[in-house]
Amino acid sequence: MEILFLGTACMFPTKERNHSSVFVRYKNEGILVDCGEGTQRQLRIADIKPSKITKILISHWDGDHVLGLPGLLQSMNASEYDGKLKIYGQKGIKNRIKKVLDAFPFDNRLDLEVIEIKKNPFFENKDFKLESFKLEHFPASLGFNLIEKDKRKILLSKVKKLGIPEGPLLGKLQENKSIKWKGKVISPKEVTCLVKGKKISFVSDTVLCNNIYKNVKNADILVTDATYTSLHEDLAKKYKHMTSKQAAQVASKCNVSKLVLTHFSQRYKDISEVLNEAKDIFPNTIVAHDFMKIKI
Repeated sequence: MEILFLGTACMFPTKERNHSSVFVRYKNEGILVDCGEGTQRQLRIADIKPSKITKILISHWDGDHVLGLPGLLQSMNASEYDGKLKIYGQKGIKNRIKKVLDAFPFDNRLDLEVIEIKKNPFFENKDFKLESFKLEHFPASLGFNLIEKDKRKILLSKVKKLGIPEGPLLGKLQENKSIKWKGKVISPKEVTCLVKGKKISFVSDTVLCNNIYKNVKNADILVTDATYTSLHEDLAKKYKHMTSKQAAQVASKCNVSKLVLTHFSQRYKDISEVLNEAKDIFPNTIVAHDFMKIKI
């Protein structure tokens, strides 16, 4: 799994920071979390083909999170994207995407499905699931969890000792199913160990609220809005954003492993003041920058 930050700015992009967008690679999935203006250009700089995108998660309809969608969809269509693209968001997103496509007419051949999130998990397969949770912002905003499922790892030394060959038998053991080998029943517990799945939480634009605490517990990585420092807490309340201090308090209370701050106001020319405030409370904090990668 890899997290790539395509944009880490707030409302106003800067020379160094583009509008909000994060790309997550996981096996055959390419998940784009938000699509601010300029996202497709950032993808090209990062050498990521639009064809790698399988899902787009839209946290809310602020321009700095969605203005890149029309151009990206047109480019994907022009590049003869041959996959099925799924866009997820809150109630009303179907109508909004329809208006986007109507406003920028083109010969749309995309196999596109727009899904209004109504339940959790809103996506699930054998490898991972996606969840959403409500935040407190205007317009209404969502946070997201990507939760990898626990999996069984083959203990090669024990498998070799028993002489079990590579192939379907090992596959069944990884699926937590017992097998028969040389007249004996071999249970998964004998030759495998359980590896805990990873959890990545994304907290978009919001003030500090109880729903954050409820949903980001035990995250391996928490990526969160940290638009201001506590010096500008009045602005954070006014525009419904978090401070880096508040983000660090969440990480500390929720047993988060690593905190990643993003969505910075242009007022901070030296981002170290945002970082230092958080690190005083939660030492394992980093600040995101455009094209930063985190491998998990």
